[in-house]
Amino acid sequence: MRAKYSVRLIEADGVGELPNGIQLSGGDSMEEEYPPEKIESKWQKRWDEEEIFIADINSDKEKFYCLEMYPYPSGKLHMGHVRNYSIGDAVARYRRACGYNVIYPMGFDSFGMPAENAAIAEGGHPREITNRNIASIKEDFSIMGFSHDWGREVISHDHNYFRWNQWFFLKFLEKGLAYRTFANVN
Repeated sequence: MRAKYSVRLIEADGVGELPNGIQLSGGDSMEEEYPPEKIESKWQKRWDEEEIFIADINSDKEKFYCLEMYPYPSGKLHMGHVRNYSIGDAVARYRRACGYNVIYPMGFDSFGMPAENAAIAEGGHPREITNRNIASIKEDFSIMGFSHDWGREVISHDHNYFRWNQWFFLKFLEKGLAYRTFANVN
């Protein structure tokens, strides 16, 4: 269950001005309950019903592609994730507000050592632990109200994803476009 929040605005010296030009006099204050479980879930449900975060590929609007790094689903989200994905969400929402047709996908970098190490640490099968962590992260993203288009989700441990990665790699290798060498990076 979520905690209840109160919003309280008090001018310490008794007189002041808010950034929007509203004048405060001694004793002015605002106190109001903010029940996030009611307000946020109401709007998130409406956004889902109206599919406002799904980009229309046939739109005449200018297109904007907002892509963040996909998280490793080797555990639960932490504040670093919240900071990172809040920034991307703000950019996507701003571009939508400016009239762009925004593609804002999300996915999970779930094929590799972080997933393997999480499975070893927990003593379970990597696929089961990874899928459980993905479900947890998606629930957290939903509670935070991020505006991802989940119809464009990429999960790198899904066979339908990595089989094509492997196929492309082999084609690049056959054509001499994939090779091993020493080089400076970054």
